[in-house]
Amino acid sequence: MVRPKLPYPTPAELEVLQILWDHGPLTVREVMGHQQGDRGYTTVMSLLQVMYEKGLLSRKAEGRAFRYSAKAQREKTLRRIIGDLLGRAFSGSSSALVVQLLEQAHPDEKELSAIRAAIEAYEQNKEGQ
Repeated sequence: MVRPKLPYPTPAELEVLQILWDHGPLTVREVMGHQQGDRGYTTVMSLLQVMYEKGLLSRKAEGRAFRYSAKAQREKTLRRIIGDLLGRAFSGSSSALVVQLLEQAHPDEKELSAIRAAIEAYEQNKEGQ
């Protein structure tokens, strides 16, 4: 049975994208140095190749290696993941998603202040439209 193509990265692909978003173009070995866990060289190389074929990455030859860059934009990718989660798990209810997030994350006062500021900015932006 053929695996359906997801409209967003798998967890392993998302980990690689976050590394590339944060650290810029990297070789297989450099990606390995930033990863959690102990995936072998061949596993990481295969993952990067699949991501390249899916159009998530671009690459440039550098000697005998490739230097990979994220082709997928961070904001666009995260928006798709959140949109899918919101629709599938929360039936489109943003309040249910936020309540669940708060219960899971247990944000400290600094994070709660940032969340309040984001809500205020959102409300002001909505009023200005």
